[in-house]
Amino acid sequence: MNDFTINDLGLYKDYSYLNELIEYALDYLQVKNAILSIIFVDEKTIREINRDYRQQDRVTDVISFAFEDNENIVYNDMCRPLGEIYICIPRMIEQAKEYGHSEKRELSFLTIHGLLHLLGYDHMNAKEEKEMFELQELILDGKDITR
Repeated sequence: MNDFTINDLGLYKDYSYLNELIEYALDYLQVKNAILSIIFVDEKTIREINRDYRQQDRVTDVISFAFEDNENIVYNDMCRPLGEIYICIPRMIEQAKEYGHSEKRELSFLTIHGLLHLLGYDHMNAKEEKEMFELQELILDGKDITR
């Protein structure tokens, strides 16, 4: 059984569909006993996180902290703590308008993007990017969340 929390901090309320999407994605990826948190933040907070942890002093849309990147953590079959996903709600809303699709689509995309990062996927080169972005689309299409 997977366990995840969404902390909206009063920034966004229309996200009930994310529970089903996350469960679907974890099942699709065959991930069991996962624990993760999603935190909605404002531009100031995401900029501080990006500056302090990634040395990039700018607003971004999503940042993931994968606990499995830490080799000092010991895991067992009972739980798999994946990490935390921070999503900048003002940036998400802006991008939805910019890309011409719904906020549901953009928030879903950022959630799955962050989740894949927690699971070790990345887009540092063309091959990785192709694999990660195709997987994102397969998951979103599987829940009929389209552009």
